Amino acid sequence: MSEKDIDAVSGVETTGHSWDGIKELNNPLPRWWLWTFYATVIWSIGYMIYYPSIPLIEGSTMGISGQTNRAALKEEIAFANQARAERFARIESEDLETIKADDNLYRFAIAGGNSLFKVYCTQCHGSGAAGGGGYPNLNDDAWLWGGDLENIYLTINHGVRNDEDDDARFSDMPAFGADEILERDEIGQVTEYVLKISGQDHDAELAVAGETVYADNCSACHAEDGTGDIEFGAPNLTDAISMYGNDRETILAQIHKPQLGVMPPWGERLGEAGVKQLTLYVHGLGGGQ
Repeated sequence: MSEKDIDAVSGVETTGHSWDGIKELNNPLPRWWLWTFYATVIWSIGYMIYYPSIPLIEGSTMGISGQTNRAALKEEIAFANQARAERFARIESEDLETIKADDNLYRFAIAGGNSLFKVYCTQCHGSGAAGGGGYPNLNDDAWLWGGDLENIYLTINHGVRNDEDDDARFSDMPAFGADEILERDEIGQVTEYVLKISGQDHDAELAVAGETVYADNCSACHAEDGTGDIEFGAPNLTDAISMYGNDRETILAQIHKPQLGVMPPWGERLGEAGVKQLTLYVHGLGGGQ
């Protein structure tokens, strides 16, 4: 039997390991630490028996309790949906004006519409609904398809210029230049006329000729005075509001080959209650008519 190696300084037995002359002492762990460790092992075994813990191919062992956070969350969501079911049913069945007249129901609808807007609409219209870059600002009073409750509902429900919904709101501005409907000079003339009626610097002589071109080709949709028509989704040309810009170069390009925005239909995705909530929220942003 080999003799124990006792450290001369501390008088404690060593493990026999040595690194660069430094010996490792064989000090036992404190008893309190060992009993604490044993207690945690026993506790973990009990925990595994009582609660779901051991992963399986599908799911996990359920334990004696059978309780899971996922199941608890599912119950809470079901309870919340049940509590809100009556209000959702009323929103689905009642018209928008009736919902708006009921203060509690209206506030409930606005809160839901706000959430829906953040999830489905901010990607195009922005978090503040200010639009930009070909997407309309929902805070102002300029509405291509009308800003009253009924028209906002129709636009959200069916969308604009999409191939998914047969009732999508649709208008198609001709490409007057690309399709050779107008000569280049005529496009330049009507551009100056649009600049004139929108209160911008323009060539007065060309604008006079452009007024005739406008009357023959544009007034049917944009109205004789250029104020637009929501039936066709034709914008007002007399104000400074424009989705694509209202400088000379942009107006000319839009007449030559227009950019035409597309909006998907939300009716099937959001359901009747969701569309109405979103309608009321958008209408209440400040630009609703």
